[in-house]
Amino acid sequence: MRIATILAGVALAAATSGTAHAACTAPKAGDELTGAEAQAVYDCLKDSLHAGYQKGKKRWVDAAFVRDYNTWTRASAFPAAPGFHGGRFLVTYVNDIGAEEYLKYKDEDVHIPAGTKIAKESFSINGKGKVTKGPLFLMEKVEKGKSPKTDDWYYTMVSANGAPQAVNVYTACSECHQENYGQQGGLGYPAEDARIQ
Repeated sequence: MRIATILAGVALAAATSGTAHAACTAPKAGDELTGAEAQAVYDCLKDSLHAGYQKGKKRWVDAAFVRDYNTWTRASAFPAAPGFHGGRFLVTYVNDIGAEEYLKYKDEDVHIPAGTKIAKESFSINGKGKVTKGPLFLMEKVEKGKSPKTDDWYYTMVSANGAPQAVNVYTACSECHQENYGQQGGLGYPAEDARIQ
């Protein structure tokens, strides 16, 4: 019932811009939202986020990864903006191979198995409550020694309109993950208060 009340406060205006970024209006600025209010915004966006990520050819990105991520284990109770990924709100999903280990949220001695896949949906909310869809950030743990420069993580990204994004995965992804989260296996967990308990 409480979520229904919050949803009533979220304007479900699905305005689509020329870049196919639909927007819902939040009841206040993004940095003032409670977890429940952020979740209500996500509830407004989630179907169109998933549909947008699937549009077009995926080229070097595994299309099944993009298609199926929302059937995996959700690792964040509500969207949180941890300050990374451009300050966007993130909703994290982990596949069955890695979910049990990931959900321990360990700070050290982390042993994520090869084959683990992680997807982070994203959106931003400005100071006036305008919501903008963001990219889908993808990580995959590969066999030991396959990509030593990235601690055996592959990183990819799909824009809100489904286009694969060409980024330097060393400087844009791996360096940040290793510098900030190297002690926890390169995992940037959801913000502590948003973790599934």
